[in-house]
Amino acid sequence: MRIGILETGDVHEALIGEHGDYPSMFEKLLRPHAPDADIFSVPVVRNVALPDPGDADGWVVTGSRHGVYDDLPWIEPLKQFLRDCVARKIPIAGICFGHQILAEALGGRAEKSPKGWGLGVQRYKLENVPSWMGEDIDAFGGYALHQDQVTALPPSATRIASSDFCENAALVYGDPEHPDAISVQSHPEFSAKYIDDVIDVRLKDSVVEPVRSRAKSSLGDPVSNDEWGGWIVKFLKLAAQA
Repeated sequence: MRIGILETGDVHEALIGEHGDYPSMFEKLLRPHAPDADIFSVPVVRNVALPDPGDADGWVVTGSRHGVYDDLPWIEPLKQFLRDCVARKIPIAGICFGHQILAEALGGRAEKSPKGWGLGVQRYKLENVPSWMGEDIDAFGGYALHQDQVTALPPSATRIASSDFCENAALVYGDPEHPDAISVQSHPEFSAKYIDDVIDVRLKDSVVEPVRSRAKSSLGDPVSNDEWGGWIVKFLKLAAQA
């Protein structure tokens, strides 16, 4: 299997030495579940030409500090690329910004939420759970790092997870049992230490102290990173067999 990572953001230069870049985080997430996969990255954020959708068996869209509404030269081409993938039945998994731009590309809406920052470990309730995700799970924990949210679902999307803070926390597109795409607002590729360092390095002047403190105190709570790594790979393999 050949998995392409569409890199839509950069790790802060002060953190990359310890934590790596986004493609390396995703490889660490996916490799235990796809040991023989050819995993490569495309630095979309640096405005490189997008490949043909068929150059991978499936694509993963990373998070980003940018918004889907930003006037950047690579945003609209990426939306078209995602539409082309869906039209050609090439599966996509979107994470955070990837979750939002997939919704925008396919007819929904993402925007800055009046609820403010989702930060730290959050708990999401699962609903409409496809059988390929398993039957013994009704919720999951995930690392949140976002202000934007999906506020309107595309016609082809089904919500599979939500919280009081984030109504559309995870989506599947098309037939939930054989989806064209899946996406999640939280970050299964992140670690507690990375979130802690982001709060100290990037957010100390832009997020009020009570929100930072609550986020830091949540970082010992359980998360379902490995489960999401398995679900993403299972989804990609399921699509490849279709």
